[in-house]
Amino acid sequence: MDKLINYQNIIKEILTNYQRISAQVPDPDIDELLMFDDQRSQYLWFNIGWKNDRRIQAISVYIRIKNEKIYIEEDWTEEGIANDLLRENVPKEDIVLAFHDPETRKLTDFAVV
Repeated sequence: MDKLINYQNIIKEILTNYQRISAQVPDPDIDELLMFDDQRSQYLWFNIGWKNDRRIQAISVYIRIKNEKIYIEEDWTEEGIANDLLRENVPKEDIVLAFHDPETRKLTDFAVV
């Protein structure tokens, strides 16, 4: 299987599983949504709605694939999406913790760019 398609499928499966677990404790005022854009290789899991007269707009996870690497732009999961990717045999050198600045990324075991 093509590397890009494989990574896209892995990301979609991981995010779908997270959303499925989270949906077990629903909030009727907040919609929890997944958005998958395979053409642009961008993937979002986010919440939107109104709670106590306040607008809720929160990204739980935002991932994109760029230059054959998985860029984790936002990750508010407890364990971290990178660990899920590693369990799916994605090599560390193909995962970029993009929510860290490039200097901090050098201190991790993951790719810098």
